[in-house]
Amino acid sequence: MAYQPHKQATDESTVSATSTFAWATDAATTDPYEKLMCIYNPNEDALVRNLPISVTPLADDDQNSKDISLNPDRKTSVRIFRPPTAELSAKNKLPIIIYFHGGGFILFNASSTIFHNFCQSIATHLPALVVSVDHRLAPESRLPAAYDDAVDALNWVKNQASDTLNGEPWIREYADFSKCYIMGCSSGANIAYHANLRALELDLEPVKISGLILHLPFFGSLERTESEQRLINDPYLAPAVSDVMWELALPVGSSRDHVYCNPSADNDGSSGNKAGLIKKCLVLGFYGDPLIDRQIQLVKMLEEKGVKVETWIEQGGFHGVTFYDTKTLETLLGKLKLFI
Repeated sequence: MAYQPHKQATDESTVSATSTFAWATDAATTDPYEKLMCIYNPNEDALVRNLPISVTPLADDDQNSKDISLNPDRKTSVRIFRPPTAELSAKNKLPIIIYFHGGGFILFNASSTIFHNFCQSIATHLPALVVSVDHRLAPESRLPAAYDDAVDALNWVKNQASDTLNGEPWIREYADFSKCYIMGCSSGANIAYHANLRALELDLEPVKISGLILHLPFFGSLERTESEQRLINDPYLAPAVSDVMWELALPVGSSRDHVYCNPSADNDGSSGNKAGLIKKCLVLGFYGDPLIDRQIQLVKMLEEKGVKVETWIEQGGFHGVTFYDTKTLETLLGKLKLFI
């Protein structure tokens, strides 16, 4: 499906976003670590995170979301979202969306308010069951750690389908295991992409991976694209900030042409060939995002491999606009509903 630009995201979204993306408000510094409000300790390969991030804790009597341990050894978990109870019916099963949050692999988690609210919106408006994965962060756990956590999440969903007595009740009672989608935003979309590749080699029966949803997918390479050069000083995700995220996330000593970052680096290899087996894919992006050229490159790569790809790419906007502009969010939810 050709990239069809739509109306520009509203200006009000930019105002609200700057209050949350703290690095977007500090135009005085060009240091990526200062923008991210992080301090890197190379001796321990660890990050001190000072960015103020709002989180949403769950009440014990929360009726629409709950936290479940995923892998105690890795200290990972999932946050499950469901529609309001009045809309639930054991007869009308719901699709499952396995979701991965953004943050450049180094920031945020499943309880971060922007991702909590986004997942709840998906669960309510589609409707669907959303399994949001709280994966390990880099640099303390560099890639492929997050991909391994994604596989844990896929197997966890499979286990709920097979354990009819002790499985998680929300999943067991309301999930349509034949309609499972893998979705992520930004770095989470990168995780979703690699999770789908790994899923092709897993026995997940009775779970069926029906599609892949990439929202503002985060990829890169050593060579700058035109959109990165044009938006070199972008206040929301400047290329220099992306570079630091990749430096902290990739295996030590790797460049941005590593296959985790640049899928075309293995276009004719194992992962490149597997990409052609993805059932269908929806890519969501904005021309105001420095990453847009890479997203379009990914669309073309998948289409050349025979993947059925749908796109929703808007004029204007910025990286993360969907979380702050109500009209854009409503349109995105509509696109998800049509795709699913």
